[in-house]
Amino acid sequence: MIDTQHAIGALVGSAVGDALGAPFEFRPPGLYRATFPSPVLAGIGEMRGGGSFGWLPGEFTDDTQMAIALAESLIARQGFDADDLWQRWQVWSRSASDVGVQTRMALAERSHVGVAALVHQRRGQSAGNGSVMRNTPIALWAAGDSLTDLVALAGRQASLTHHDPQNAHGAAIHAAMVRAGIHGEDIFEAAAQVLEGVSLPARELWSELLAPGWKPDVNASNGTVWTCLAEAVWAVRNAATFEDAVVNAVDLGRDADTVACVAGSIAGARWGVQAIPARWTTYLQGRVAGPGGEKRYDFAALQALARGLLGMAEPEDPADEPAGGPVRVHDGFPLYAANRSGALAAPGDWRVISLCRTGDAFAERAVRRQIFLVDKAEPRHNGNPLAVLEDVVDTIDALLAEDASRPILVHCHGGRSRTAFILKGWAMRRFGWTEPQAHSWLQETWSRSDRSNERFVKILDSQWPRPQPTAP
Repeated sequence: MIDTQHAIGALVGSAVGDALGAPFEFRPPGLYRATFPSPVLAGIGEMRGGGSFGWLPGEFTDDTQMAIALAESLIARQGFDADDLWQRWQVWSRSASDVGVQTRMALAERSHVGVAALVHQRRGQSAGNGSVMRNTPIALWAAGDSLTDLVALAGRQASLTHHDPQNAHGAAIHAAMVRAGIHGEDIFEAAAQVLEGVSLPARELWSELLAPGWKPDVNASNGTVWTCLAEAVWAVRNAATFEDAVVNAVDLGRDADTVACVAGSIAGARWGVQAIPARWTTYLQGRVAGPGGEKRYDFAALQALARGLLGMAEPEDPADEPAGGPVRVHDGFPLYAANRSGALAAPGDWRVISLCRTGDAFAERAVRRQIFLVDKAEPRHNGNPLAVLEDVVDTIDALLAEDASRPILVHCHGGRSRTAFILKGWAMRRFGWTEPQAHSWLQETWSRSDRSNERFVKILDSQWPRPQPTAP
C-alpha cells in the first residue's frame, strides 16, 4: 500500500538534503559538523545558503531542479516522454546557475537520440551521479508498478544523458529503495532484488558497495553514480533518524549536495515527511524554468508535486473562520495562540509556528515554522505525530532561549486540536503536568482548545513527554 506521507517525504527529503548540502559542495569532509556541532533549533536553523554558487538560504540546486522538470513532464504527459523531458531540461539549463559537465554537453544537442553515447565518446566516461540525483520522481510515478517496469523506467531516464550502464543500474537501485520506503518495505532488501537481475560483474560491484560493512573513502571522488549512491545508502544505514542520515551525507563533503539529495530521498521515503525537521522544510525554495515560464517551488509546492506524481488531488482547504486571537496563554512566557485568520493580525516581528496550510501568508517573516500535521485521528493521516510534537516543542524552547521577550505564536486553522496538541505538549514537558492538567491550564486562556482529536490526546496521555537526555 502506498503511504502518501512517505512519498512526500521522499521528494521533500531529496530537496532538503540538496539545499542543506549546497553550501558544502566542493568542500572537505567534516565541515558540516565542525560548523554545526549541535542542531541549530532556533532562528532559521542550518539553512544558511552560500557556497560556490551563492545559494539563498534553503535554496535547492540543479539536482532538485532537474527532478522537478522530470516530475512535471511525467504528470503533463502522463508517462515518460523523452522528447518532452528533453525540451524541459534544455529550457531549464539555459538559465540554471549550475549544470553538470556531462549533462550540459548532452543538453547542448538538439535531440536526445544518440546523445549519451556521443558524449561518452567525447569524454571517455559517462558514469556521473547526475542520473541518480534527479531520479526520485520515477519512484513515485511508478510506485504501483512492477519491479520490472520500475527498473526499466529508471534506466530510460538515466540513459538520456548518461551512457555507462552503471547509471541505469544505480537509478534502478535507488528507485527501488525509495519505492520500498513508500510501501513500508525493507529498503535494503529492495536493492538486493534489483541486483538479482543485473550481470554478474555489476552485481559484484554494487553488492560490495551496498554491503552493511562498507565505509566511504573520503579521499576519493563521490561524483560517480556508484560512489554517490553507496555513500547515500551508507548515510541512511548508519542513521536512526532522517536528520542523522542527511547530516551523515553532507558531512562527507566533496559532492555533498548530491549525496545528501540522494540520501534525503531514501531517508524521506523510509521515515516520512513528518520525520523531517521543520526548520529545514520551512525554508525550502527554488525556481525552475520550463516551457511555460519560470515557476517557484517551496515546501507546499513540492508536496503538491508529490501528490501529482501519485495521481492524487490536493486536499481541500476549508474557508477561514472569524479571527480568534492572538491570545497570550502564559504569563511567564511570550507564548500566544490563534486560529489561522487570527494569526494574520500578529505583528510582523513575531515568530510564527503554523500547524496548517498558510500559502504565502507568513513567507516574509524572518523566523517561522511550517508544520506538516493533519487534524484527523486516523493513523494514516499522521504517520508520526510524536516526531512532530517533539520537533515543535524543542523549537519553542529553543526560540524562548534565543529571545525570551519576542512573542511566539502557535496556530492552526481553527485553533483547536492541533494548537492544543502542541501547547499542551510544551506545558507538560516544561512543568511536569499531566494531559488533564495541561488541558485545564490552556482552557483558562484559550477556550477554543479541545480534545476532539482522540489520537493527539492519547499520545499526550501515554507517550509524552519523552525522557530528556541526560548529560554524560
